Amino acid sequence: MTSPFTLSIILPAKNEAGAVGTTVAGIRALYPHAQILVINDGSTDDTAEMAKAAGASVITHPYSMGNGAAIKTGARHATGEILVFMDADGQHDPADIPRFLAKLDEGLDMVVGARQAGSQASVGRGLANGFYNRLASWMTGQNIQDLTSGFRAVRADKFREFLYLLPNGFSYPTTSTMAFFRAGYGVAYIPIHAAARIGKSHIRLMKDGVRFLLIIFKIGTLYSPLKLFLPVALLHLIVGLGYYLYTYTEFNRLSLASVFLWSAAVTIFLIGLVSEQITQLMYKDSDNRSRH
Repeated sequence: MTSPFTLSIILPAKNEAGAVGTTVAGIRALYPHAQILVINDGSTDDTAEMAKAAGASVITHPYSMGNGAAIKTGARHATGEILVFMDADGQHDPADIPRFLAKLDEGLDMVVGARQAGSQASVGRGLANGFYNRLASWMTGQNIQDLTSGFRAVRADKFREFLYLLPNGFSYPTTSTMAFFRAGYGVAYIPIHAAARIGKSHIRLMKDGVRFLLIIFKIGTLYSPLKLFLPVALLHLIVGLGYYLYTYTEFNRLSLASVFLWSAAVTIFLIGLVSEQITQLMYKDSDNRSRH
């Protein structure tokens, strides 16, 4: 990459002593002058020591605050004009970083690594990510190839506009991607292969399954609430109309259930409309902050 921009590479890490040293060493070999920040999120092993020994600067949270919180800490302390986020567990290959930066040099604001077939930790997670990608693509009208990938390069000034939106948990990739699309910033994908992680995954099937379900609703409310609320309102309207036709034909009367369903349809639609206006104001506020 021939760009004059300075570079900060941020790795959130929790109990990643088995892989963080190798990952940092690989980055340092490629970019000896880059700022490498390892955000030690309350680790109970030697993550901090291994990262320092490999040449990274380490910022330690006094207790585990979450992956998203580590990302925000890294973004606040980074000095580079370009930020690269990647996992410290050995899944992401530092050799891919030049491809991210070259793509970013084409005038884009965010470049995301799209995990190819065989990269998912399990079939279930692969199917879930495919579902999220299709939902987000429908919501945005854009081709979103990997909504939850944590390997990405962004322009620091653009990314910091949305720090207040980012959750402290694992869904920061979802939120940042949708925020960039919503703001009209350029986002592109490049194919990557994610290796098997070293060490134990921090994702829990039941707890994080519920969390990922909430992500689906967050996608809608963050990007275009009316696209989420309108189909639900129409469903209530149609069911109410169908039940009315049934009760009128069979019993020659209007059922309270139909009235309730129609009322719910109107209420849901109005909530979606108000949410759409709030979303518009939220991004307008973000634009104002970025200009000042």
